[in-house]
Amino acid sequence: MSDLPRHQAIVELLEEKTFVSVNELASVMGVSSATARRDIEKLSDAGLGQKVHGGIAANAVPMQRRAVNLPFIENRDIAVENKRAIAQAAASLVRDGSSIIIHAGSTCFHFGTQIASRNIRVFTNSTPLAGYLSENGTCQLTVGGGDVHREPGILYDPAGKGYDFFADQFFVGALGISSQGLLESHPLLVRLCDDMSRQANETIVLVDSRKFAERPPTVALPLTRVHRLITDDGLTDADAKVLEDHGVDYVVVEARESKGK
Repeated sequence: MSDLPRHQAIVELLEEKTFVSVNELASVMGVSSATARRDIEKLSDAGLGQKVHGGIAANAVPMQRRAVNLPFIENRDIAVENKRAIAQAAASLVRDGSSIIIHAGSTCFHFGTQIASRNIRVFTNSTPLAGYLSENGTCQLTVGGGDVHREPGILYDPAGKGYDFFADQFFVGALGISSQGLLESHPLLVRLCDDMSRQANETIVLVDSRKFAERPPTVALPLTRVHRLITDDGLTDADAKVLEDHGVDYVVVEARESKGK
């Protein structure tokens, strides 16, 4: 397929999905990842899409359509290097011998891989992370009970009567971040986020900078209950000021995926 028909096909795909990752674009169009990235550059320059970390987004996407949870297997492959850098920074905050809670989501998953062999106790409701840690880790692992919710990939019992454990730190991601706090669209993630934050001394948010532009409908946790946030250097001055105004300490890591492209 030549460039023009392929570009038209990508634009039509964006009308259906609003976001397409580099890996998915390469697979669907039958091209290399390098060609997919060049296509994204050309479409972005032509105003036919928005180049974002890990792929391309449609222009003028309504908030309700943009703020949706992608399947974990897709989200895991977006902005991977940024998420790994965030995860490494988060791992440096974990003390040996401590107990931590790790929430669901792709950035938290990458964080979990960083601490898999540490001398710590990990509690998680994330089915992908629990599977990884059970096969590849040596840390003490406790998995939340309840029904399996394949999307968003958690074990959860909405009728549960609380938890009998307490942790030093709670590591959590979010679908969006605003002055209101951590934003989500899935009701179970909202409940689980609130539940877990009450079981830990410190709540640490792991999000790449794209999340500050998203506006999901529900506040899962206000910024007043967030102690620290780790993101990449795509963070704008305006968003940094929001964090500062709410007393949230934040760490900015280098956006590795922006280098050499």
